[in-house]
Amino acid sequence: MSQSKSPVTAAIRVLRQHGVSYAEHLYDYLEKGGTAESSRQLGVDEHAVIKTLVMEDESRQPLIVLMHGDCETSTRNLARQAGRRHIEPCTAETANRHTGYLVGGTSPLGTRKPLPVFLEKSILDLERIYLNGGKRGFLVSLAPQDLLTMLQPTLVEVANPR
Repeated sequence: MSQSKSPVTAAIRVLRQHGVSYAEHLYDYLEKGGTAESSRQLGVDEHAVIKTLVMEDESRQPLIVLMHGDCETSTRNLARQAGRRHIEPCTAETANRHTGYLVGGTSPLGTRKPLPVFLEKSILDLERIYLNGGKRGFLVSLAPQDLLTMLQPTLVEVANPR
């Protein structure tokens, strides 16, 4: 590990504010390593590592999608379920502007401004999930049901296995 002390990020502040029980997990961030690399280093199933995807609709309004690490998001199904005409991923710079986080360290918690969150429904079937803690190389694990209280997401079924 390159660090020995966990950072206190905006995401950690939100977890503490809500009294959520969580554990911190540091790993060596690898550019373009994604959830496959973090799950390998932490010895957890990639399906339980949840990626935070920042997207925009046809009006350039931002939104967040929480998806299993080993799945892709069907933007066509997402647009239909979200009542939008079109949804596509943001550029890294745009995602940073919307969330205040660097890509690779984006958490759905503690974003610069409140964003609508869409949660893949099957994530709630997991006992424990690993979510970005707001910094590259830093995940937090928690019960997925805690996301319902903190984020009040819209549940969707838009996962496509890779």
